[in-house]
Amino acid sequence: MTEQPEGRKVRTLDARSLRGIAHPLRMRLLGSLRIDGPATASQLAARFGESSGATSYHLRQLAAHGFVEDAPEHGKGRERWWRAAHETTVFNDRLARDADPVVRGAAALYLQHVAAFHAEGLSTWVGTSHEWPEEWQSSADISDHTMRLTPELASELDQKVHQLIESYRELAPADDDPKAELVRIHTHVFPTRRPD
Repeated sequence: MTEQPEGRKVRTLDARSLRGIAHPLRMRLLGSLRIDGPATASQLAARFGESSGATSYHLRQLAAHGFVEDAPEHGKGRERWWRAAHETTVFNDRLARDADPVVRGAAALYLQHVAAFHAEGLSTWVGTSHEWPEEWQSSADISDHTMRLTPELASELDQKVHQLIESYRELAPADDDPKAELVRIHTHVFPTRRPD
């Protein structure tokens, strides 16, 4: 399990919450609320090509498991606004080794969806990179490294990478900086735009 970042609202998955999030639409909804900010079920339905009934149901399920919450400061009409309750989710790798096969299955499903979303984001970057300014094209990275490590060294490397990434949060430019964009970091680094 990766160390939790200090000073950030983090949700570490347990067996119960894993069952509440291990669904592709729920993961997309939560991701969108984290990246794009508060939204209504109707807005999210339009964004993902779903019915508002489906997004509303899955948002209520996410709320029941503590992943999303009301954002009343945004709503002035009848429609309910939602926001992410945490900045990030940490996967506890013990879930993949749980004695209960249902928990192991939910962990596998969750990780498969995470891998698919990462691949989708990377593919989107490859297909749209020509639309970005040269400075973004040259600062992006799609890397692949292979080396022999022990489990201890692999864990140490993982922790150091996460610490390095977290150290850049302190350097983040102001929201009104015209050169700043959202940047996704897996082991690949590439920008992504918010939907209209």
